Amino acid sequence: MTSLNTEAEHVEATNLLYRDPVLYDVVQSGSTSAGMCQNLIELHRPDARTLVDFGCGTGRDLEILAKRFECIGVDLQPGMVDHAHQARPGLDIRTGDMRTARLGKRMDVVTCMGNSLAYVHDNEEISQVFTTFAAHARPGALLVLCSPVAPITRTEPTTATVDTPTGPATVTIRHEWDLRTQINTMHRHWAFPSGAEARDEIRRRVLFPRELERYAEGPGFRVLDMLDGTGAGLTGPTAYTVARYTGR
Repeated sequence: MTSLNTEAEHVEATNLLYRDPVLYDVVQSGSTSAGMCQNLIELHRPDARTLVDFGCGTGRDLEILAKRFECIGVDLQPGMVDHAHQARPGLDIRTGDMRTARLGKRMDVVTCMGNSLAYVHDNEEISQVFTTFAAHARPGALLVLCSPVAPITRTEPTTATVDTPTGPATVTIRHEWDLRTQINTMHRHWAFPSGAEARDEIRRRVLFPRELERYAEGPGFRVLDMLDGTGAGLTGPTAYTVARYTGR
């Protein structure tokens, strides 16, 4: 396993949003993850009071969840955590690696959203992440994940307009799928209003639904549901997985 600093530097170097937390916050401003997470908690563990979010980024979702729960956030990227401390000083957000982090607390809810799990590519290290989830779960605790469960296989580029602090940017995205490694690579080209350009490359591991279920079962979670937020069950490439910790 690479060191926390080396891994964080690599991920930051390949993702423009991690190098610019202010841009990350603006781009993620329309995220519905916190609302979806709250709905799942209300459905499956309405008495929950405490929550830990692994891969919390700048704390955007955590800020919403903290209105309802006593929260701790953990993220690998020191720059994201530093920004979170400045932008959201009331939140308890810590730098840590979700493969090895141990906070010494067990919570009612464990979350990992924003595709954070997909940045762990190695089978053994994925198992370590789920062991971390279990190490922070009380008996009966809820685990809520958001992660890719199917590849994006289209090869033709797509273009979108993205709001940024300096105005709308044009982002061209091309996807690449490697079946052998189950890695979806997203190549992005950014064209900003100033005329500046940037490129980044996001590599995410796809865990198919039954595979994801197996990883969850290993340390004692029982999957309750998988859904993609469309109201049509599980049809899209990204799913919310909700599981209950049964202990071992």
